[in-house]
Order: sequence, then C-alpha cells, then structure tokens
Amino acid sequence: MRQLLLLILLFFAGQWLVKTLRRAGNAADAPRNGPFDAAGGPGANNGNADAAGGGAQTRSRRLAEPMVRCATCGVHTPQSESILVAGQRFCCTEHAERYAARPSGRTAR
Repeated sequence: MRQLLLLILLFFAGQWLVKTLRRAGNAADAPRNGPFDAAGGPGANNGNADAAGGGAQTRSRRLAEPMVRCATCGVHTPQSESILVAGQRFCCTEHAERYAARPSGRTAR
C-alpha cells in the first residue's frame, strides 16, 4: 500500500515539474519588451518586465495575427505571409501569378 501511495505521489510531482518547465520555456520565448503591460494598458516601464521585477505577469501578450483567405484556393494564411495582387490576397506566388495571368475584362473577349 505504501508503494502505491509513493508511486501516485511521484506521478503528481512529475506532472507538476513538467508543467513548471513548460511555463518557464514559454515565458523565455515571449517578448521581453513591449508597449503594453499584462493588463493591456500602457506599462509604466514601457513594457520592460525585467526593470519592474514583475517577471512573467507583466510581460506583454502577443496579439493574434489576422488570417486572410486565398482568392484562388480558399486556404487561410497569416496576413503578413499572404501576397497581395490587384487587391486580392493569395497564399503563394503560384496562385498570385495564375490570377495575374488570367484574362479579364475586355481582353477576355
């Protein structure tokens, strides 16, 4: 019985350790400087969490990037990675070139 309780205790301690290490890894990947504090408002220290000593709670949050739909295939891509041709957004250069080469208007007749 004692061994079973010890095994259960070790399991929960291991889970806690894994969660703690993941959070530390995610906090290290987050940007350290930003114009906003954790509450979303302008920070008193211009978002520098290390200067405030607040750590992960005062770091800025990354905002989600808008996704746009490809005019050819309908795949959604991040707006920064999409290609803009003639007011249309595309997921790759191949689709943009195919759209640009397509006859339109009077030239189609």
